[in-house]
This record gives sequence, C-alpha cells and structure tokens, in this order.
Amino acid sequence: MGQAISSKAGRLSQPNQTKRPLVLAAVMLAMFMAAIEATIVSTAMPAIVGDLGGFSLYSWVFSAYLLMNAVTVLIYGKLSDLFGRKPILIFGIVVFLIGSVLCGFASNMEMLILFRFIQGFGAGAVMPIASTIVGDMYTKEERAKIQGYLSSVWGISAIMGPALGGIFVEYVSWRLVFWVNVPLGILAIIVLVLFLHEGIEKKKHSIDYIGAVLLFVAISAIMIVLVEGGVHWSWTSTQSLTLIVVALIALVLFVIQENRAKEPMMPFTIWKEKSIFIANITSLTTGVMLIGISSFLPAFVQGVMERSPIVAGFTLTTMSIGWPIAATVAGRMLLKVGFRTTSLIGGVALVLGSIIFLTLSPDDGPVWAAFGSFMVGIGMGMTTTSFIVSIQSTVEWQMRGVATAANMFMRTLGSTVGAALLGGILNSKLQSYIQAEGIENVSLDSTNVLLNEEERNALTESVRSVLQDGLTLSLHYVYWGVFIFAVISFLLIMFLPKGEK
Repeated sequence: MGQAISSKAGRLSQPNQTKRPLVLAAVMLAMFMAAIEATIVSTAMPAIVGDLGGFSLYSWVFSAYLLMNAVTVLIYGKLSDLFGRKPILIFGIVVFLIGSVLCGFASNMEMLILFRFIQGFGAGAVMPIASTIVGDMYTKEERAKIQGYLSSVWGISAIMGPALGGIFVEYVSWRLVFWVNVPLGILAIIVLVLFLHEGIEKKKHSIDYIGAVLLFVAISAIMIVLVEGGVHWSWTSTQSLTLIVVALIALVLFVIQENRAKEPMMPFTIWKEKSIFIANITSLTTGVMLIGISSFLPAFVQGVMERSPIVAGFTLTTMSIGWPIAATVAGRMLLKVGFRTTSLIGGVALVLGSIIFLTLSPDDGPVWAAFGSFMVGIGMGMTTTSFIVSIQSTVEWQMRGVATAANMFMRTLGSTVGAALLGGILNSKLQSYIQAEGIENVSLDSTNVLLNEEERNALTESVRSVLQDGLTLSLHYVYWGVFIFAVISFLLIMFLPKGEK
C-alpha cells in the first residue's frame, strides 16, 4: 500500500489529495485527546471524589467509560470497514466532546458516571480507527517505524496530562480536565474533513445490531456483578447469580449470532490465526493490569503517602513515558528479531513492574512507585506495538478495521473487567477491614476524607490510621491481582509462533 494507494473499494482514493502528513497529524491529535483523558482523569479522581463524595462509586467512573468503549469499539471498527474511516472517526470525536463537556458540569457522582457513559460511547471510535487509518496509509515497513510517532502521543500526554490535572485541581477546578478536550477534538475534525479522502463502494450493508446488543448485555451484567459482588450484594445472592446467568446466556447467543451474521461485528475467522488469537487474549490480560495501576495508584499516593495531586500524577506519568520509548524501540526491533522476541521482552517488563507494586509500601515513597509504573509502560509499549503491526500485516484491507478494533476491544474489555474486578476487591477488603476494627461512624465512603488534605488533617489519629491501613491492605490485594495477570500475559506470549516475523 503506502505511496501506491489502490483505488479499490474502501481504500484511500486520490493519493494526491489525501495529505498523509496532515492526516497523520490529525490522527495523532485525536489519539492525544483520548490518551490525555486517561492520565488527566486518573490524576484528578481523588479530588473529584473529595468534592462530589461517593468513594464506593470510584471504580464506576472508570467502568462506565470503559464499558461503552468496549461495546462500541467493535461496532465502529466494522462500520469503518463498511462506510469508511473518516465519517465514523468524526462521529466518535463529536460524541466524545459532548460527553466531555457534560462531565465538566456534573454535580454529583451519579451524574458524572452517566456522562462518562456518553464520553465512552464516542471514545470507542477514536483509538481503533485512528490506528486503522495509519494501517491504510503506510506499508508494513513504514507502519513499524510510524508506531514511534504514534507512541510519542502517549509520552506527550503522559507528561502534560498529570501536570495539567494537578495544576487544574490545585489552582483552578477539576472540571477543566474534561473541557481541555474540546479545542483538540475540533482541530482534529477540521483537518480530517479537509485532507482525508476515501473511495468507498456504495452498496447496501447488513449491520449486526443484534450482536451489538448481546455484547452490551453480557459485558454490563459481568461488570455489575464484579463491582457490587461482595460489597452491596453477596456473591451467592439472587441478584449476583441472576446476572451471571444473564451474562452467560448473552455470550452464548453472541457467539451464535456472530457465526450466522452476514457481516458479523466480530468475525471469528480472524481468530483462527494463532498470532492474532494470542495477541488478542494477551491484550485482555494486560488491559486488566493497566487499569489496576492507573485507577488506584493516585488514591494510594494521595490518601496513604499523603502527597499532592501533582506528585500522584508523576507516578503515573512515568508509565506513559516508558510506553512510547518502548514502542519506538519495538518498531525497530520488529523488523530485526520479529514479533515474538519483541513481545517476550515486553512480557518480562510487565512481570518486573508488577512485582514492584506487589511489594510497595507507604514508606517506599512515590519514586519507587513511579519506577514500577515505568516498567509496566515499557512492557505495554513493547507488546501493543508488536500486536498491532502483526495483526495489520496479517489481514486484508476489508478486515483491517475490525481486526484492529478486535485487539483494542480485548484490551478495553480487560480494562473494563479489571476496573470492576479490582475495584470490587478493593471495596470488599476495605469494608471488611473497617468493620473488623469496629470504629463508630466510619464506613467505606469515609475513605473520601483521605483524598482531601484539609479533611484528612482534621481526622483523629486512630481513624486516619484505620483508613490508611485499610486502604494499604486492600490495594495490596489489588496488586496481587495485577501480578497474576502479568504472569499470565508472559506465559501467553510464549505461545506466539516462533517464526513470527
């Protein structure tokens, strides 16, 4: 592909009109908008909870966004194969911006969670289609190198996101962390409209709405059980068991539907390629790791280590600095040593990073936590770059959008399940610890106070000690989960075909 861009249906047409450098810049801007959202919101979350209350709903702010992202990413990937990348990406950016504006006006946690659903509905289009456009415009060799440019987006957002988040929280308002997206998204839309040109064959398509609904029901049911189980519901309660049954039935029906659909949202034929199968399953497990660290580390640094939002943001910044560095190196390594070796190096880094978090204590300080984040970033950069380039090199144009989206779906699904699972573990263990201590007028939502410096300082020494010790113990269980998924990821990578180049 690359310079000699075919005029076949669905490919970029009129290469002299499609300005690759400008389109690449717009794609990077759109990706930056979504990437900075992750780091800036994670940094601001302790302040948001301190303002709005509702610590028990903490993980829902992430889960709501990730749920809609996970459910829609496959739909958008398929629609981009049917109708072209440009209209679908622009639609996604517009919805994302609407959700961002509304999030900034939220007056309680329930409203914020609702608006995060809208934001996630748009975000599902951004990352997979942006990556697919790059796959359309560049050859395999060019894609391996261009990943360095794309990954630099994560590095820049990593530095700016926590810094801006900390500044907004301390000196202006946490609401600006959502509104900062608006000018970025508008600029990206303008460039895409003017400079991205596609030639799409006009024909009637069959959209897999049934598959989309079944997937939404299955993931929603699983997520609700993981968040509420052991906290507000017993694991063996009627509510939990009913939702588990609903999820299983919906998953079975989803598989049946995809096998019979004329144009399935998730074509399982692509999973028959061993390298794609392993890449997708590993993306699921690394997605759990990613959310486990990015969601809860700021709360630990602020609530237990008693550091500022800017310092908490720094501990996450290093992850996103390590990510683009590793992705840039991986882009060069892929052509020399192949996908498997590059991915294995990433797998080792993931395990090492998770061990650091597993042994993390309040006395270690934020620098050691930041180093753990950096190692996980190295692992994510190596593995994700390898997986995306490998998948896009394996399938034809007509499947590239959904194949790329399927991989990102699995990572987002991992993060969705991870936010719910690890958030449920955190809430359950913390609640049990507080109840065991038997201090009056102290509940799970009392943890909100730890995230507000003035209120934290007003606590009695005994109450503050119970809350901080409980949060430390609970997060230790969370990081055991992160470690287990890191080991599983490494073992899965070992099954990649040895001759995979």
